[in-house]
Amino acid sequence: MRLSRSMLLILIGTGVSIAILRASVTAFTPTQDAPGCHALTTDGKVDPTQTVAFWLNQPITPPAGLASNILPDDRTVLGDSSDEKWIEVDLSEQKLTAHDGDKIFLESLISSGLWGKTSPGEFKIWYKIRSTKMEGGNKALGTYYYLPNVPYTMFFNGDIGIHGTYWHQNFGQPMSHGCVNTPTPMAERLFYWAGVGTRVVVHP
Repeated sequence: MRLSRSMLLILIGTGVSIAILRASVTAFTPTQDAPGCHALTTDGKVDPTQTVAFWLNQPITPPAGLASNILPDDRTVLGDSSDEKWIEVDLSEQKLTAHDGDKIFLESLISSGLWGKTSPGEFKIWYKIRSTKMEGGNKALGTYYYLPNVPYTMFFNGDIGIHGTYWHQNFGQPMSHGCVNTPTPMAERLFYWAGVGTRVVVHP
């Protein structure tokens, strides 16, 4: 069967429209399964109006304030990125160690990626924020999370970061979507100790 010119143009136009539609859907569909956590707020403030959070599709209560154990005077002098400071993340041991030269500043159990990979490698902290909102996972798979007021976050590999954790206490076991979940008091100490540019070494 021979197609007329007008029918041929209609078919070509339809094909182009479908291709554009597919590209648009791909561009604007959130990558819910991507590892790590996006910082959805950038002012670093706790939002007290956020009274409901979700972890693995289940509602929980987020903190109404930002836990703080470090005195203001200490916050003004900590947070540099000297060459002597580096953070080690041991995935097999589920452990974080902050090194300052030949001394250890702190050690802590952590929870690395279970539903998203925490990739081994050598990185540097590129962004710090005291409090932010994060959302991701997949509702159909039961891994959806909506977490306002995530405290003391330091991103070191794209959307992969070290941050405080209020939605579980199962440290020592992989639990995250790629980030390094840390007990909040430890995350706070790290936040004011390490600066942008501090080296982070993640190994299997």
